[in-house]
Amino acid sequence: MTLKDAKTGQHLAAVIAKLVDSDFAQIRRTRDYIFKWEDEKQYEVLKIFLKNENDKILGLMSLIDRQDEYRIHLNLIEVAQTNVGRQKKINNIAGCLIATACKISFDRGYNGFVSLKPKTRLIPLYQDKYGFRQYGRFLAIEGRDSDLLIRNYLYDEDE
Repeated sequence: MTLKDAKTGQHLAAVIAKLVDSDFAQIRRTRDYIFKWEDEKQYEVLKIFLKNENDKILGLMSLIDRQDEYRIHLNLIEVAQTNVGRQKKINNIAGCLIATACKISFDRGYNGFVSLKPKTRLIPLYQDKYGFRQYGRFLAIEGRDSDLLIRNYLYDEDE
C-alpha cells in the first residue's frame, strides 16, 4: 500500500481490515471522525491503519454489496481529521480505501464497479483525482479505471 509521510514522502506500511466491535468505542472517543459510524454496522466497514500502529485508525469506509446490480456501493468514507488539509501527516489514505473497494469489486466478479453518492462540492475531486464518472446523482468507476486505482494505490512502486 502506498501511504506516504506527508513531509518526507517515505512509504508507510499500512493494513486495511474489517472494523471490529471494540473499534467503535475508540472511534467515539476520538475527535478524528465526524460521522456516526455505529450507524454503518449493518454494512461492511473497513479501517486503514499503519502496520505497526493498529490502535490508531487513519480512515474508514462503509461498503454495501449490491449483488443484484453487480457493484459495490461506497456508502461512506472518512479520513481522520488529523490527516485532512494542510496539517495532514499522511497522504493517500482515501485513495487506498477507494482502491480497496475497487479490488473487492473485482474479487466479487463485478469488474471493479464501485459507486458512491458524493457531496456536491466533492464531485470534482472524485472525478479528477480518482477517475469517477457521473451517472445521474451517483458517481461510479469500473474496469480499466478501477484497475488503475488499484495499481496506483495498493501496490508499492518497488514491487
